[in-house]
This record gives sequence, C-alpha cells and structure tokens, in this order.
Amino acid sequence: MLNATRVFFELLFTGEWDELARHLSGNANINMELYLSSLQRTLPQATIDTIYMVSFASFFAMLFGIVLGMTLYVTQAGGIYALPRFNRVLGAVINIGRSIPFIVLIILVFPLSRMIVGTSIGRTASIVPLTIAAIPFMSRVIESALNELGRGIIEAAVAAGASPQQIILRVVLPESAPGLVAGFTLTIINLITFSAMAGIVGGGGLGAVAHMYGVARFRTDMLFYTIIILVVLVQIIQAVGQYISRRLDKR
Repeated sequence: MLNATRVFFELLFTGEWDELARHLSGNANINMELYLSSLQRTLPQATIDTIYMVSFASFFAMLFGIVLGMTLYVTQAGGIYALPRFNRVLGAVINIGRSIPFIVLIILVFPLSRMIVGTSIGRTASIVPLTIAAIPFMSRVIESALNELGRGIIEAAVAAGASPQQIILRVVLPESAPGLVAGFTLTIINLITFSAMAGIVGGGGLGAVAHMYGVARFRTDMLFYTIIILVVLVQIIQAVGQYISRRLDKR
C-alpha cells in the first residue's frame, strides 16, 4: 500500500486508465501494471471533473449569494434600506433552502438540471444542484460578514454625506472584504464535499470514483486515494483563502 501510494503521487496527472476491476486476479506483475494504468487514467480525470464542478458552482453561488446576502443586510431593521417584513420573508426562504439535505436536493432538481443542460447526470448537470445548495449558505455567510462591521463606520459615512450606493460600494464591501473572502473559502470547501456526494447519483468526479470502485467493488485503496485528493484540495483552498484574507485585513 505504501509503495502504491508513492507511485500514485508520481503518476497522478499522467497517463491513461484501463478496466482494472476485470483483470485484478491472476499474475501479480500483470495486476500491478494494470493497477498503475488504472490510477493513471481514473483519478486525474476525476480530479479534473471535481475541480470543474466546484469552480463553476462556486462562481454562480458567489454571484447570487452576494446579491441575497447584501439584500438581507440592507433590508434588516435599522439597515440602509430597512424593510423588516421583506427581510423576514427572504430569510425564511433562505432557511428553507439550507434545511434541505443535499442528497435530496440533487434528486429534486433533476428536472431543472435536464432543462438547463439537457441531462440530469454528469459533471455539468451537477453544477445546478451544487449551485442551488450553496446559494443559501453563501448568502448567510455574507450577511454575517457584513454584520460584523461596526455601526460607527456606517454612521460616519452617512454624516459625510455618502449616498446609500456609495456606502455599500465604498464602505461596506471594502471594509468587510476579509470576512467575505473567508466566507467564499468556506463555501468552496463545502462544495468540494457536496461534489463528492453528487458522484453517488451520477454526478461524476471523485465521488463517483469512490462509489463505483471503493464501495461497489470493495476497493479500499481507491477510497483511500480519493480521500487524499479531497484533503489536498481542501488544504490548498483553505491556505489560499487565508492568505488573501490576511492581505486584505487592514487591522
């Protein structure tokens, strides 16, 4: 296992894979050759699929999440555009979205995925439920980051004669940038986890490899490798997010 792990890291992003599961019995040398060939093709493509799904889902979730999170912030009681009733209704809708388990959400949005991308399975189709699942979470994270700003900053901007738009664009967003980046980072990490679950129902990526090989074919080594890749992806995203957040923090 240790030798296979070393070889795995050397060959992760090279080569192609073969149908190892059908040839795993017999001569040991042949099995090792097929084993390495399988790793060379299966895991790199699955990693690329996972990055593809998470990247697009993160972009759309951030886009819509910023809008909803900002709306929650400015319409709360005492906000720039205070609309308490609207805020409560929008907050309730977002809470409902956050309450739906992701594995159930994937099945519920099958028709929507089919309508948007023409299919309900595959890596592109998985972007739809991933985005829908991340938007409520992202909006609450953004609202929380914005609420961390002291009221004194807003009051100073109002006293200086700034318009609501200027307060939002020149005061609120720049001052809350470190918290927003931290929220984006947390959302991307959650999407990596969600993408693994999406693979169970035909979403592709590392989750599909873990399910088809690790679970269905009792390949604990494939489970081990997919976990390693997911951990590495999460560590990279976390490190980059923390670095950017520290650079933006003016305190």
